[in-house]
Amino acid sequence: MSDTAESTSTAAQLTTLRRTVGFWGLSFVSLGSIIGSGWLLGALTAASIAGGGGSLISWVLSAVMLMVLALIHADLGAAYPVAGGTSRYPFYAFGGFAGFSAGWTTYLQAVAIAPLEVEASLSYVNSIGDVSKTFPLINQDGTLTLNGIIIGVLAMALFAFINLGGARLLSDSNTGIVLWKIFVPVLTIVVLLLLDFHPGNFTAHGGFMPFGWHGVFAALPAGVVFALQGFEQATQMAGESVNPRKHVAKAIILAMIIGSLVYIGLEIAFVGALDPAKLLANGWANPIGKGDYGPYYTLAISLGVGWLAVILILDAIISPGGTGLIYVGTTARISYALGLPKALTTVNKRGVPVWSILVATVFGVLFLLPAPSWQTLVNAITGATAIMYGFAPIALGTLYRKDTTRDHPYRMPVPAVLLPVGFIFANLIVYWGGFHVTWMLAVGLLFGQVIYIIANVVKNPVAAQPRWSSALWIWVWMAGNVLIAWLGNYGGGLGVLGNGLDALVVAVFSLALYYWVTRTGQEESTIRQSFKEDLIQGQGAELEPPVGIA
Repeated sequence: MSDTAESTSTAAQLTTLRRTVGFWGLSFVSLGSIIGSGWLLGALTAASIAGGGGSLISWVLSAVMLMVLALIHADLGAAYPVAGGTSRYPFYAFGGFAGFSAGWTTYLQAVAIAPLEVEASLSYVNSIGDVSKTFPLINQDGTLTLNGIIIGVLAMALFAFINLGGARLLSDSNTGIVLWKIFVPVLTIVVLLLLDFHPGNFTAHGGFMPFGWHGVFAALPAGVVFALQGFEQATQMAGESVNPRKHVAKAIILAMIIGSLVYIGLEIAFVGALDPAKLLANGWANPIGKGDYGPYYTLAISLGVGWLAVILILDAIISPGGTGLIYVGTTARISYALGLPKALTTVNKRGVPVWSILVATVFGVLFLLPAPSWQTLVNAITGATAIMYGFAPIALGTLYRKDTTRDHPYRMPVPAVLLPVGFIFANLIVYWGGFHVTWMLAVGLLFGQVIYIIANVVKNPVAAQPRWSSALWIWVWMAGNVLIAWLGNYGGGLGVLGNGLDALVVAVFSLALYYWVTRTGQEESTIRQSFKEDLIQGQGAELEPPVGIA
């Protein structure tokens, strides 16, 4: 072998992710991301905002909305199986500026989830009386104490260590954790339903929907959507799937179905197990009395099921910890899509992006410093997640029109209907998060875009313009969302748009933007070339190349 050929081979080995993750590994990566701290805290949050019956509607509505978005990601993940897929799909459709914008949003929300899960775990454990008195982990304002920060940093270091073992170690470690994470919620549902169930709670203290549709919608960004999000993690690791064209779509759909059923069951069991006397005395604002950070733990103690309380505390460590473990790994994979320096995306002999994992861990540790409460961070992360999801229907709608020879191993049903509907759903989630969150997300996205533009103008002023000009619609999108949120009646809005009218305005705006943007995009030859380059550079590969890809 010549020196040139040998160096090329070595370079390929150092930049190629290894395909070692099977169907169940992908399924558990997505399902493990869905079932985290959301199940421990989501039911109480939803009931507090929407009431007993209203909270059920919130979960069902969220499941329907996210299932549509999951089907879109399943289609994209099977057709374009690359690492950091949520960022690469807009890149193929619209070029580097759109790809970076989606990747920047994806990275920001993903890098914050692992430390958020750690904080949730510590908060739950802190609800135990002896812990909060002898070794407090949480301050009264909801931030971490020094003890909590130290334990949180050690947890993040453990996540990094497991991820440095490679995708196979991550997948194998996650399998046992996910099985546990499914078992405990199901066990909790069964025990609560059998021991203490009060059907009247669903209509208590104000009726089935005591806070109306406003409460139902407000609960979605306050923890319901956050709990169910995470299905896209299979697409982030598609570059390491042994058969992505066959496995990615099925993994996403399976994880979403199981996660939805578990969360709806948990809400039914939680509301039914509440003490009617406490509910009458405290209302939905504080339906279990003390122990807000451990609602199921508090219910188990009050029902005399001490053994279940012990299991719940253990799960408060395992479930959020498992989700945090996954997000440290998948955040590192998103680095590929951002086009970061090769030093950050180069992999070692085991196919592990070492520096990407370490950088993601460092950023995560920063979130463990005294920061807003779990609830505040959840609102912001949910908004960022909705924006990330919003790129998918726009990208797939454009790719359907432009990349016409692409083979889609899984094709979502009625795309002409579900694609624009999916975009409406994503924008509704952003809107329901409120004006305060929406404008901050827009500024955060703009900050990353400015960095991208400056870097590219400095590097190549001539080539930079087409890279970002083809995606100027993103600014129209963000400006429209901020304006509607400002006029709306959620989270600091002026209240000009009443209930019903606000959703209609969001829908009309979303449809107009969708049909405009999907008629733009890059040419098919450019899309095919970009995808082919990703395959060559090791971000993905196909066992059965689609039509048009050599």
